[in-house]
Amino acid sequence: METTIVQAETIRLEQFLKFAGVVMTGGEAKRLIQAGMVKVNGATERRRGRQLRDHDVVTMPDGLQLLVRVKGEERAFKEDQDQ
Repeated sequence: METTIVQAETIRLEQFLKFAGVVMTGGEAKRLIQAGMVKVNGATERRRGRQLRDHDVVTMPDGLQLLVRVKGEERAFKEDQDQ
């Protein structure tokens, strides 16, 4: 699972896919999402505007999983992992 750190407390799914570099364009993200090929926290998500928050997990069609982390919160996550 890859971790992607975002600046804001929330980010739209379509924006996140572009930010994480898993798609090149918004159109590509739109097609994947509307085709039901992207999952959020294990559930198929068809809304491009779905707001992602800290600890959400986005799963791509190829099985790649991306963990959403909010900047400033990743330190707490690392501390949790070290215990």
